[in-house]
Amino acid sequence: MNINITDPIFHDEAKAQAHIEAQRWNGEPVCPHCGSDRVHRMKGKTQAGMFLCNDCRDKFTVRTGTVMERSHVPLNKWLLAIHIMAASKKGMSAAQMGRMIGVTYKTAWFLCHRIREAMDSPSGPLGGPGQIVEADETYVGGKAKNRAWGAIPKKKIVVSLVERGGHSRSFHVANVNAKTLRGVLVQNVDRASTLMTDENRGYVTVGREFKGGHFAVNHKAAQYANGLFHSNTAENFFSILKRGVIGTYHHMSEAHMHRYLAEFDLRANTRDMNDGERAAHILAGTVGKRLTYRRTDAIAA
Repeated sequence: MNINITDPIFHDEAKAQAHIEAQRWNGEPVCPHCGSDRVHRMKGKTQAGMFLCNDCRDKFTVRTGTVMERSHVPLNKWLLAIHIMAASKKGMSAAQMGRMIGVTYKTAWFLCHRIREAMDSPSGPLGGPGQIVEADETYVGGKAKNRAWGAIPKKKIVVSLVERGGHSRSFHVANVNAKTLRGVLVQNVDRASTLMTDENRGYVTVGREFKGGHFAVNHKAAQYANGLFHSNTAENFFSILKRGVIGTYHHMSEAHMHRYLAEFDLRANTRDMNDGERAAHILAGTVGKRLTYRRTDAIAA
């Protein structure tokens, strides 16, 4: 079911808290510190939203152990931001997010990166016996002729692995060569799969390791498909990614590129879900992925 943004959970913090507690614990709170279910809700204004564990005696809230921990942003704004990012097919800039939910740009920027951290949820290798996995690379960034002033920024290289009819997984790499490509492929693709690529010679050696074989099309010779042999599914993923770069983000920091890619991967991987189901999936992914300002600043430095 799609979620209506006029729903009270997006405008009332108490209702948002109850919604998140129901999603996380389904009425049976569990201590994130020790895992005990022997907990009770604390009373009083100063203890609103807090639980006390009867075993380890630590206090916690529904934020504890999630990307929302120690955040002063109201929970209803968190839910609204998650829903907006789940529903925005080509992304949502921090400036636009700040205007929409009524927070500063700095708050919206970190809020969006925390949500992207929750979107990063790879599980197991792609492909398998009888499955086809496409691998392709692209360059993300503006053209020199379109830059009005200043130094020309270096383009970022993105390698994407797309399982036909399944999931995609994307990576920012420093360069495109046989060593880099092999590292990405062997760590993320079942070698019983069939590998589909373009004519890039970097795939030749690693392609021999795939039991299903390695097949390539020659884009330089204007060959884009030969029956089942093509990498068009990966190209389709790139088309959405680049629309997000051109129309929404304009620039993606190299330090945070992996988070932007996780965002586009998740929306592609949950394409069969509606916006409400996708938002619930992202909310579930917030657990165990706390991201601090200090860690973010260190990455950006």
